[in-house]
Amino acid sequence: MAYKGIDFYNCDELFTEEEILIRDSVRQFVSDQLMPIIEKHNREGTFPAHLVAGMGELGLFGASLKGYGCAGVSPTAYGLMMVELERGDSGLRSFVSVQGALCMYPIHRYGTEEQKQHYLPRMATGEFIGCFGLTEADYGSNPGGMLTRAEKTADGYVLNGSKYWITNGTIADVSIVWAKLDGEVRGFLVDRDTPGFSSSDIKGKFSLRASVTSELVLDDVKVPETALLPGTDGLKSALSCLNQARYGIAWGAIGSAQAVFDEAVRYAQGRIQFGKPIAAFQLQQAKLAEMLTEITKAQLLCSRLGRLKEAGKSTPAMVSLAKRNNVAMALDIARSARDILGGVGIMDEYQVFRHMVNLESVKTYEGTHDIHTLILGQAITGIAAFE
Repeated sequence: MAYKGIDFYNCDELFTEEEILIRDSVRQFVSDQLMPIIEKHNREGTFPAHLVAGMGELGLFGASLKGYGCAGVSPTAYGLMMVELERGDSGLRSFVSVQGALCMYPIHRYGTEEQKQHYLPRMATGEFIGCFGLTEADYGSNPGGMLTRAEKTADGYVLNGSKYWITNGTIADVSIVWAKLDGEVRGFLVDRDTPGFSSSDIKGKFSLRASVTSELVLDDVKVPETALLPGTDGLKSALSCLNQARYGIAWGAIGSAQAVFDEAVRYAQGRIQFGKPIAAFQLQQAKLAEMLTEITKAQLLCSRLGRLKEAGKSTPAMVSLAKRNNVAMALDIARSARDILGGVGIMDEYQVFRHMVNLESVKTYEGTHDIHTLILGQAITGIAAFE
């Protein structure tokens, strides 16, 4: 049976015809290209790299950016894309988020015209893959404490340090590396074949198994002056990129929630116990009603956020609220869906456990649930509780 999505409040009426067409094209791509193979890739811990070209053809990379071969769609259309990608797997949505929001966006916003012309058209098609090197092993929620350093030389810069938990690291053609230059955080473009630069996969993951997660090491990496993203100005520049990614995550989590809800409904309707489908029992209906309610609330939340972003009225705290709420919502729904499926809910022939463990990572990266709580606390009180 073809996947139709959940739209209890007729949210499709809030979107333009073009936005619906864009969403449906990504939905079809995920159904046709990813769903038949995701179980195998998740089981083997491999990323379906052969899908990159097709995603480039769909305009998924840097989709809301203007020019340089990017699709230039509305932020709402971009959000709908993320819903469908994460409905397939959080790893696929993570790949697209990193490529566009964390790599193409800083080049587009902070780079020179030469940097934009060199990287963005190739990244838009998927010919070049990027990664975002901010997090370090000892500095996750406090990226400003990073140890990676850049030193000015006569003809460029020398970078030393390491980055950890980096999506796409070992398959990236270019890394956006954040380092302290004279105490100020700046962004640098480091090509993968630069001497002294190396990357390795992080093994043993229970979560995001169909995604590449890596460590980057920079050992006296010499880069030219043209490697600096000149518009970057302190940690706020890196955080602006994270805000773009968090926006996509807020939408994407709805996709995971819809996937496991759809699976739970179908299973409950077909699973017979005590002479009738378990969907006929009040306890199961209560769980499903709660799932539907929370999904619908999240859809309305993101629909409003998208329009605010288009009008230039969204704030980082608004994005934090959506990311915090929607990921926690999706994780709760995945756990309830696993409960409905009973024992088979732990089997990888079903989606629910894969989404559940993936969402454990999504809840942690791009700002943990607790960090977004503190961001909202600061917005409410005017007092920062980070330190």
